[in-house]
Amino acid sequence: MTQFFNNIEPNVIDDEILQKAIEEKCPEDLGDIARKESINIKVVTEIQISFKNILQIANLWPLENLTKLQLDNNVIEKIEGLESLVHLVWLDLSFNNIEVIEGLDTLVKLQDLSLYSNRISTIEHMDTLQELQIFSIGNNNLTVLENVIYLRRLKSLQTLNLSGNPFCSEEHYRLFVVAHLPSLVYLDFKLVRKSTVRFLIKTLYFL
Repeated sequence: MTQFFNNIEPNVIDDEILQKAIEEKCPEDLGDIARKESINIKVVTEIQISFKNILQIANLWPLENLTKLQLDNNVIEKIEGLESLVHLVWLDLSFNNIEVIEGLDTLVKLQDLSLYSNRISTIEHMDTLQELQIFSIGNNNLTVLENVIYLRRLKSLQTLNLSGNPFCSEEHYRLFVVAHLPSLVYLDFKLVRKSTVRFLIKTLYFL
């Protein structure tokens, strides 16, 4: 799952990359203004830095009002540098080289998190994400099906994508997940039938 981009030298998010991302996200007329004079970075609420060969997340602390951050398709190895982005509700870190879930403790407003296609082997360090509704961690290195039980602590979780992980080939994988996470509405892009949940709770598992 390691991402490479034509052997280009890895980048850290610096002022130039950040300013360009802000200009691209602004409306066309506002973008022209941003090129002539620096826009007040505190008014920026959304930013996309994709396909930039970013290795390290850094220098995002001034974006204190950011609600949506897209850092997909880079070469990021560690979740870091997000502590000050306490208003984030949407975070996309898909298609990177992340191995450990960490650095999310202060993102208590997060509702949508994508870690799809990384190198993560354990679901952990998400206890503070009590507003999380959508979580994608498909196409990683999850091998222990019982690790899914960790997600029971996320009371708002309704949509979960685990597809493409090694444990998905286990017999009764879907039934196991639905039984232990009965509040799910969608699992791996498919609707979870409430009749199935009721049956599992009643006859298969003691929850």
